Amino acid sequence: MVKKIHVITGVALVSGLTMSGCATGGGPVKDGPKIAQSPSAKLSGEIKVWSWDVAAKALQRMAPAFEKANPGVKVEVVDIGYDNAYDKITVGLKSGSGLPDVITLEDTQIPGYTENFPGGLVDLTSVASKYKADFDPAKWAASSSAKGLFALPWDSAPVGLFYRRDYFKQAGIDPESIVTWDDAVKAGEKIKQATGKRLFVSDLTRPDGFTMLLQQLGQGYFKDGKVAVNSPEAVRALTLLKTLKDKDLIQNEKGWDGRVTATKQGKAATQPTAAWWSGTLTGEMAELSGKFGVIPLPAFDANGSRTSVNGGSALSITSQTKNQDLSWAFVEWLLANKENQVSMMRTEALFPAYLPALADPLFDEPQPYFGGQQINRLFADQVKDIPPVELTGDDTQAQEFLKKAVSASLLNGADPKAELDGAAKRIATATKRPLAQ
Repeated sequence: MVKKIHVITGVALVSGLTMSGCATGGGPVKDGPKIAQSPSAKLSGEIKVWSWDVAAKALQRMAPAFEKANPGVKVEVVDIGYDNAYDKITVGLKSGSGLPDVITLEDTQIPGYTENFPGGLVDLTSVASKYKADFDPAKWAASSSAKGLFALPWDSAPVGLFYRRDYFKQAGIDPESIVTWDDAVKAGEKIKQATGKRLFVSDLTRPDGFTMLLQQLGQGYFKDGKVAVNSPEAVRALTLLKTLKDKDLIQNEKGWDGRVTATKQGKAATQPTAAWWSGTLTGEMAELSGKFGVIPLPAFDANGSRTSVNGGSALSITSQTKNQDLSWAFVEWLLANKENQVSMMRTEALFPAYLPALADPLFDEPQPYFGGQQINRLFADQVKDIPPVELTGDDTQAQEFLKKAVSASLLNGADPKAELDGAAKRIATATKRPLAQ
């Protein structure tokens, strides 16, 4: 099942670059190599791939089939563990040695590595651009920069609203009546009055929920390279969260374990999160089978986006590879392939970013845990509509300033616009980026 790493790093933005002291780089200063695979080249040799958790399990399971189709080829998959993964990758990029041929990167990490280590990853544009229309647009944007495409998208993480059927029934609310966040706020008030339960669980010391809502509105922390954390969209996102908090509709819990425990104890009626949450529910809360359903994320406006993103990863080829042809052949075979993507969804619950895979009948199968609802079809239909946003190498640093702004507004009642204005100025000073107008 998809584990908590996707939550912790999806919108939380791990701090590998910051922790390793690489805010200004230290690696090569030239642009990275561009892949130049020959279509007729016979594959041979060995490659090594780094990954972790269920992604590593998927790679280990799939690699033998690739080897069988290409006699004499060897793919070694190493589970390097999540906790130190980015420290190891950063050290390898900084020193120019020690990295494998292929590495797993979460979407939020790609811009930091391409900006801080411009010679570290192979530009895949020449061989991968033909697939652009076949991938989740938001993930393709996350893997790209003005200089090229530095990863091929793997798993996507479309967001919906998981809800407790029993609580909604007790409060007399039809879940399909919730179209906008205004509807959700009103429903939350009715549910709390009828059941005593809050609307959803969140860690209010982190900006994760704010980031998810900001992406729903089609924006990241930066816009056209400028600091935009105090834009009208950003103020609207934080104001929504403050409204929910002021109405006592958010169950404040610390971190991943707090969210899981609170959900298991039935403290909240909904959870706005990604498709992988279904794996957490089925894997850790089997006793709640039949109690959950899923609807699209409420929109800010009646015709607005009804999804966002929380997580997702991709595969990159490092410039240290001695076998570009084999590295690309494996990445292409694994990710730009309907059958392989469906296989990883069925076995490891890795939701495909490859759009052709989403037409597979697997996504139409009723899910008994969710009362027979076809939740995977709901999420599959949303993938192409995830709003792409601008990601940068300064996102991790910006998030540190946003932690204070978000918690000040949600926990201390501070004005959202004033807090975001202050955060924007501090981020601009720290990153030397101008403020968006």
